[in-house]
Amino acid sequence: MSSSMKTWTNIAARLPNRRTTLKWLHWGIIPFFIWFIFADPDALRRMGPVIFQFHSVMGLIFVTLALIWTALYLRNGLASRPGPKLPNWARITHKLLHHTLVWGLFVVAVGGFLLGLTSSVILWAGGILPIAPALGLPGANDIVGKIHIYQFYGLAFVVVFHAVFHVWRHTVLRDNALRIMVPKTLHRFL
Repeated sequence: MSSSMKTWTNIAARLPNRRTTLKWLHWGIIPFFIWFIFADPDALRRMGPVIFQFHSVMGLIFVTLALIWTALYLRNGLASRPGPKLPNWARITHKLLHHTLVWGLFVVAVGGFLLGLTSSVILWAGGILPIAPALGLPGANDIVGKIHIYQFYGLAFVVVFHAVFHVWRHTVLRDNALRIMVPKTLHRFL
């Protein structure tokens, strides 16, 4: 085995397993998701450049996590499987929910890219990364902005439905669905 292959093998051996990575992504993206549910970019812009810069950094982290999740999904597919206690309608719902969440995160990230692309000025994610070359299309930017809002709040609805679905599984079917994604320190409360 070549030395570069040994190096990659050593790095891969030190990385957390797939389920652990997904737990970190799952719980890591939630605070950013909540931020964007309540954050109004126009109000934040009026609060000053430091606050708006913070919002921009939050966006960069959110999109990075969303794209990592999408890449893992494209590489390995869904990590979750419907439990044996789920009736057929719930098995279908489970699969649709998880596919919709992953693709929804990706579509929201693409919507942000299109906002930057149609903008009149170059937008910088986190103040360090240009989102896209600014084409200066104000009409298209307004349309993309409205679509992006609907994308995000549509995804928020799916997120809430996802949470309710898994709480239902855990409490009604008693299949310990929450234990799969909740950190072990919280298992005693479930």
